[in-house]
Amino acid sequence: MRDAGSGWRLLRGPAQVMFLADARTGAVFCLALATADWRYGGYALGGAALGTGTARLLHVSRDRVEQGLEGCNSSLLALCCAVFLGAGRVSTALLAAVGCVVATIATAAVVRLLRLWGLPPLTLPYCLLAGVVTVAAPAFRRIRPHGGGPAALPRATSGPTAPDPGEVGRAFFRNVSQVFLLDEWYVGALLLLGLLLASRVAALVACAGSATGILTAWALGAPADRIADGTLGCNAVLVALALCGVFLAATPATLLYALLGAATATAVTPAVAHLLAPSGGHAFTWPFVLTTLGFLIAARSFPRLTGRTRAADALARAA
Repeated sequence: MRDAGSGWRLLRGPAQVMFLADARTGAVFCLALATADWRYGGYALGGAALGTGTARLLHVSRDRVEQGLEGCNSSLLALCCAVFLGAGRVSTALLAAVGCVVATIATAAVVRLLRLWGLPPLTLPYCLLAGVVTVAAPAFRRIRPHGGGPAALPRATSGPTAPDPGEVGRAFFRNVSQVFLLDEWYVGALLLLGLLLASRVAALVACAGSATGILTAWALGAPADRIADGTLGCNAVLVALALCGVFLAATPATLLYALLGAATATAVTPAVAHLLAPSGGHAFTWPFVLTTLGFLIAARSFPRLTGRTRAADALARAA
């Protein structure tokens, strides 16, 4: 799709959260966020604009800018500030603006570091900066004026482990909406529509990832309310997308591999949350980043997944 102008291309930033360089998808994503709060859509688009603009000023690779890759992490970071610190506060807007500029620098550092191993940055810059913001915010009254942070020590789960059928349906969509830190099920439905506009395969893989997240959490005995709110399954959606159709070709073999990764990310999510519990317990997309990088490294040993033969690998090493 050819975009009409740079303003339209900015919409690729939010779309790249789910690995799509499609401005139409980005527009639907922003509209979906706005249905929960119009300011959320503004923060996501504004964050993408600031990240992309900073990258342009610093002469980042034109391909990365044009594809929206420089607006992805800044878009998520701006939305994180709005959700956790209050979208209507001037201090939140200022912090988000500065954070988006820093996100461009963090992205450049992560890209250069992971390039040594031929790995993508994913949302690692966002995870690092979002963690800093949420941990540090309680120390500054102008940023978080209402007391201490939500820190809590991990404890054993309790309550029922079987969600009712209605909650399962809502969890299916919340797994998608929680990628953007929101728990409204209808936001997830609209996000899936945005995926469908760009790629039917991506939409189906995201649905498979969400279902895998629900089944894994239920099989492991997760509390029904944690399954229902989408916080356990959101990383499964991203892992499935990344491993089937983005960094590995979409084939039956990679789909199975991706769903195994989705199940792994679901199991990893409480571990990450517990590790971060003393500082608030926000897992963000850390489970997605850790699982995807691990599975991508491992995939290099499996020609069935990468499509490379041993002969081709030997030839590459000889060259």
